[in-house]
Amino acid sequence: MALAPGMRLGPYEITAKLGEGGMGVVWRAKDSRLGREVALKVLPGEFAADPERLDRFEREARLLARLNHPNIAQIHGLEVGGGTRAIVMELVEGPTLGERLAEGALSLTEFLSLAAQIAEALAEAHAGGIVHRDLKPQNIKLTPGGKVKVLDFGLAKQDVAVRAPNEQSTTLSGATQAGAVLGTVGYMAPEQVRGETVDARADIFSFGCVLHEMLTGQRAFARPSPIETMTAILHDVPPAPSRVRRDVPPGLDRLVARCLEKVPANRFQSARDLAFALAAFVPGGPAGPDRPRSASVAVLPFVNLSADPENEYFADGITEDVIAHLAKVRSLKVISRTSVMAFKKRDRSLREIGEKLGASTLLEGSVRRAGNRVRIVAQLIDAASDEHLWAETYDRDLTDIFAIQTDVALQIASALRAELSSDERARVRRQPTADLEAYELYLRGRSSFYRFTAEGFGRSLAEYERAVVRDPGFALAWAGIAQVHAESCVQGTVGSSPEEAVRRAKEAVARALALDDELAEAHGVAGLIRFAFDFDWHGAEQELLKAIELSPGSADVHDHYGWLLSSLERYDEALREVRRARELDPLLIQSDVGTTLLRAGRIEEALEEARRAVAVAPGSTRCQSNLGWALILRGERAEGIAALERARALAPGDTIFLAQVGQAYGLAGEAGKARGILEQLRERATREFVSPYHFAYVHTGLGEADAAIDWLERAFERRSGAIYGIKGSFLFRSLRSHPRFEALLRRMNLA
Repeated sequence: MALAPGMRLGPYEITAKLGEGGMGVVWRAKDSRLGREVALKVLPGEFAADPERLDRFEREARLLARLNHPNIAQIHGLEVGGGTRAIVMELVEGPTLGERLAEGALSLTEFLSLAAQIAEALAEAHAGGIVHRDLKPQNIKLTPGGKVKVLDFGLAKQDVAVRAPNEQSTTLSGATQAGAVLGTVGYMAPEQVRGETVDARADIFSFGCVLHEMLTGQRAFARPSPIETMTAILHDVPPAPSRVRRDVPPGLDRLVARCLEKVPANRFQSARDLAFALAAFVPGGPAGPDRPRSASVAVLPFVNLSADPENEYFADGITEDVIAHLAKVRSLKVISRTSVMAFKKRDRSLREIGEKLGASTLLEGSVRRAGNRVRIVAQLIDAASDEHLWAETYDRDLTDIFAIQTDVALQIASALRAELSSDERARVRRQPTADLEAYELYLRGRSSFYRFTAEGFGRSLAEYERAVVRDPGFALAWAGIAQVHAESCVQGTVGSSPEEAVRRAKEAVARALALDDELAEAHGVAGLIRFAFDFDWHGAEQELLKAIELSPGSADVHDHYGWLLSSLERYDEALREVRRARELDPLLIQSDVGTTLLRAGRIEEALEEARRAVAVAPGSTRCQSNLGWALILRGERAEGIAALERARALAPGDTIFLAQVGQAYGLAGEAGKARGILEQLRERATREFVSPYHFAYVHTGLGEADAAIDWLERAFERRSGAIYGIKGSFLFRSLRSHPRFEALLRRMNLA
């Protein structure tokens, strides 16, 4: 029966034709029983005439009817009359995403909103065992209220071959078994092009094509003909969206690229993982009614119940390793070690600790060690309600310590409903060493490192080196050695030979990566070395991105990536990274957002941020320094110098703040005080290493450009201090037009 406006199909009165596609004609109709408008998708006659295909379709429709999600157009039922069969569907008003994209690419705000909704729809369908197989902009509706409705879930599996007028939208369909080719040219996954059996990861690839088009306004694999398009899908890599528009952050480039991997195993393994990855780009992080409420966790310091107080380092080590395991799970927000250690005394309620750390769940635990036995008690608690979500006691041999840590991490992830990819699960299970004594030495070294003092660095290095003597294959300890050398150079606590420290850092990180190329800590240190000492900006960025991929919850890596981006004057991206680092380490990483705003010239925002940070962390030297410079750059020199003097008083042994006070005095016209500080630096240099970088501060303040650049060139030659950051430094702004300064930038690959 051919339908037309005014005709009826059962209780449905046909009112208008909405469209025509591979699954037949779609009509607007009114349900006379319920008084609502619906969409009727009328199946082609040849489809309805095949009992086997019709039976399979009806089974599929019943499965689809069970889906109930705000971003999926719902199926209300099936209707048969006069030999005509139709699917009764929710009527969705508004344009398709394809019609919206005809106007051009989406803004980032609109992109993130729509992409998140599509991902949630896919996740819901996949959880119900339904694969779309024909995801494309034409199957995605946009309601007037800004909501996404995905159409035709599962229907593309059916055996209908229709050629649309636009060859790039041609739908190729066949049976669901291997060897069939079905989908829409331009949005099919490589395995669909080859006619192989597909799973939910084919939808991930198709979604990657849609995401690319949403960001660029261009189809990822557009070619003159369907055959050329399918060849491109099999062999070509589309340009990164950021090459088409500059406001696309590199993280979205990576996300789209991961969706478009040719091999299914290399893509996101679930739409839920992809939804969480997209949420990371939304200000404020993961949100939404369909997202797990408890997606953030703080692992509080495990209490040492051992008779020997010397085992404190062991309890701390358990804490840190559970944090490190959880940081590998992309869908979790895990508070960094340095912030949770502030609550070792448990002098606040769990609710207060959760609010202070920005964590909705807390892991408490205790460790009792006696000889070769260890007893670990762990419990996961909802910070707001004090509800116990999970608890376990482990009485094991010490040799089981790695299995215990892995189990705790996986149990937490399960309790928080965090999805783990197979790669993430494998990384969580990885054992760092088989030598328990080497592991204990490593824990001692890490405990000393986090003091962030010259003495702490020295003790840390000694313990790490003892660990690799016992186990030369202990990659994590080699990465620790590299980190000590690299950080001591950047912090200016290296001693008399920064050149030697850089050489040893490079050797150690190379050893770590040769042993384990999947070690996030090693890639993070390699990235720091590449940009801080080699000025290999591209290579450094690749290392840091690899580290973030391997351990998305590492505050240090996000922070270092922010430093790199700021050094390249990519300030919006830098702010995103340092804000993420602060979110993961809220009590330690307070100053870098303010520093980045100062470098970007956003003085009023920097001042507001500095005042906020000082209120949170009044003892932070760098927060006080940011406050001082924001005030000085705003013209309030006296107030600014007072803040810098507070920073200097908080760290009397650090020459960096002494030098900055000298620079401020020079800028204020108090040359005598500035030269007095120069003398102090020279006298200190007779007794210990003082970074040439710090002398450059004072000479810049005095207006002595050539002398300042002399010292900067020495800092460059010796790889001392934060020389990598001079291009956008607000402290050296007066030197930017000097030919020698420009020549130095060229030597640093920063021209």
